Amino acid sequence: MLQVINIHKKYGALEVLKGIDLSIRSGEVVSIVGASGAGKSTLLHILGTLDTADTGDVMFDDRNIAKLNATDLARFRNKHIGFIFQFHNLLPEFTAVENVCLPGYLAGRPEKEVEERAKELLTMLNLSHRLHHKPSEMSGGEQQRTAVARALINSPRIIFADEPSGNLDSQNAQELHQIFFKLRDEFNQTFVIVTHNLELAEMADRTLTMKDGLIVQGDSLV
Repeated sequence: MLQVINIHKKYGALEVLKGIDLSIRSGEVVSIVGASGAGKSTLLHILGTLDTADTGDVMFDDRNIAKLNATDLARFRNKHIGFIFQFHNLLPEFTAVENVCLPGYLAGRPEKEVEERAKELLTMLNLSHRLHHKPSEMSGGEQQRTAVARALINSPRIIFADEPSGNLDSQNAQELHQIFFKLRDEFNQTFVIVTHNLELAEMADRTLTMKDGLIVQGDSLV
């Protein structure tokens, strides 16, 4: 489904990615681990089109999305990709439902359809009692589950998660991890997860270890 070929990335004189080759199959959960500064988040941002590589190709179903212009890339990202971050990034002035709906509205989908889907997702994630609560009225775990619902609202082909449980206590982290695998098992959802949580990494179908801008351990399928 997703393949990157010989990805290089520099920030000034610092070479962060030194030639990454990687394939992600539909319906799998892949974790990326490694020390801070290894290039994990940079790779994730390039895979998710939030950043661009200096050289190399990013193929999505045989389409080189690295060649898209900014407008087409934003449209592609909104339709096919979901994101979950360490800090949920919910807008504080909006309720849970409103936060979840935003990507759907940006995609130009009918308002009623988007709102109904948002409520379905929040209910599935055991947040039916929080639909009209703002982030400040929810626990950390509830806020992160709302962020998961937001990532799912446009039925993305793949979800990228950057330290998704890094700001949660152990119980909420475990619940969040279980949600990922439930979504994979029930909906064939694909996940690529950067994490320092060894428990989550070991649960994944594949664990890739990065060091000094390269994948040094794990099967990259390329």
